[in-house]
Amino acid sequence: MACLFRRSIAAQLSRVLGISTEKLIPVVSAVPVSKKQQTLDFQVSVNSLLTNGYLKLGSNVQSQAKDLSEKLICDHVITEIAVGQRSINFKVNRSLLAEIVVQEVFKKGSKFGIVSELFSGYPCKRVIVEFSSPNIAKKFHAGHLRSTIIGNFIANLKQALGNHVIRMNYLGDWGLQFGLLGAGFQLFGSEEKLNANPLQHLFEVYVEVNKLAEDREDIQKAAQEFFKKLEHGEKQSVALWEHFRTISIEEYEKIYQRLGVHFDEYSGESLYQVKAQELLQLIDQRGLLKKTKQGVGVVDLSPTGDLSVYAKVVRSDGTSLYMTRDIAAAAHRMEKYNFDKMIYVTAKEQCTHFEQLFEVLKILGFNWSERCQHVSFGIVKGMKTRKGDVVFLEDVLNEARSRMLQNMAASKTTKELEDPASTAEKVGVAALIVQDFKGPLLSDYEFDWDRVLQSQGDTGVYLQYTHARLHRYDEVLHQVSEDLQPRHLVNYLIMLSRLASIAHRTLHIKGSLPEVATARLLLFKGISAVLANGMKLLGITPVEKM
Repeated sequence: MACLFRRSIAAQLSRVLGISTEKLIPVVSAVPVSKKQQTLDFQVSVNSLLTNGYLKLGSNVQSQAKDLSEKLICDHVITEIAVGQRSINFKVNRSLLAEIVVQEVFKKGSKFGIVSELFSGYPCKRVIVEFSSPNIAKKFHAGHLRSTIIGNFIANLKQALGNHVIRMNYLGDWGLQFGLLGAGFQLFGSEEKLNANPLQHLFEVYVEVNKLAEDREDIQKAAQEFFKKLEHGEKQSVALWEHFRTISIEEYEKIYQRLGVHFDEYSGESLYQVKAQELLQLIDQRGLLKKTKQGVGVVDLSPTGDLSVYAKVVRSDGTSLYMTRDIAAAAHRMEKYNFDKMIYVTAKEQCTHFEQLFEVLKILGFNWSERCQHVSFGIVKGMKTRKGDVVFLEDVLNEARSRMLQNMAASKTTKELEDPASTAEKVGVAALIVQDFKGPLLSDYEFDWDRVLQSQGDTGVYLQYTHARLHRYDEVLHQVSEDLQPRHLVNYLIMLSRLASIAHRTLHIKGSLPEVATARLLLFKGISAVLANGMKLLGITPVEKM
């Protein structure tokens, strides 16, 4: 939307500096919009010009800014040029800006902000985003909410920018805990209860058998025996495990549907048992497999080769570990998809794991390990329902919908709705997402229902309210595409909502001259369109009434 203005400024700089306009466009920054009176629209940092080699280093940066500004001229696009702190500030023709922005919103639709010169050299690639990744046979824990909505946002963003995105759910579907669950289900499982409430029943079975296993060796042996049968492909054990996996995915998909999330592929650790063993042979053949005093197989990551830093790849009994299966999975995905980027979205507790994973891949000669990225996040504290501590995500979503329905019923401004529960669900999910995305992803935060669901302030409810009633977008999207931090987009949409609220109170449509009324109506429709596009990227479904 700022194409004409950014290009006009870059063209003037090109004339003076002898650098092509295309190269100079990225150094022209839009100034974030605020509720205060806007004194400038665009800015060029002299330091940025120096860093890129577009300007030779002089004795004084401020003097260089002044000298350069004096060689630039105002025209019908640029109305004012001034020297800032080590920068040159520009004010543009506001009438022209308003006209072009509204035209661009309606012309480009959902591509508004994305079809921009800032993304002109952006390569469209094949991107795998691995996110959510719950453990099967367990109800969806509230702790998986962050991975699910952050991963969905990143996938939405990458897809909007023209990438071919594979949304992957890498399930925790293997390990000794399934031996315990299998043995427990054989002892006191119920097909009737399993069909009625699958994950709840499996959870109850697991808790009960786990408690028994603490004191009874026969239960421990039964669990080991079941898992051994599973590893060796014994039909009855495999059939029961596959049944658990299938019903788990069916139950998870109900939650994903409520969150507006979908996956292209359900993968899992179980798929890499054979490949993990083949990988261990490769590591051993290359002389990379070392042993600790405890007999654990490791890959040495220390710079001096003294095993001061290592990655565990095999237990002392020869069975593979999570790390081994992750290495095998990464190699398989490269074979299958030849990806340009693979992004893992997990909690920050796994940072060391992924650092080691990428390092081992590199040691094994997989140079594409540089294409792998870990996006980590902090924990949510204090997430509770009225019943007490939350364990399951379903409880959180139900609570958000219930509280939102109560708030809507108590509000005098609530419109008559065909399906209040559906609206409350969408607004409740928006509230959860915006609360999560407001700060840096790495930060922990304290969960507060009252703050999450309030209809004023920096909340998802406020975003939905503004959309139902009704800075520069492309730069915000560009910034988000660089660091994958959704807070930039959230903050932009909140500010746009605030400005829209002010405009709604002052720019009346009813009673205005026809041409004025038409222009104002287009403005509000444009704001609504941008809010809708931004919310969809965040994984929020916009509502039309509330």
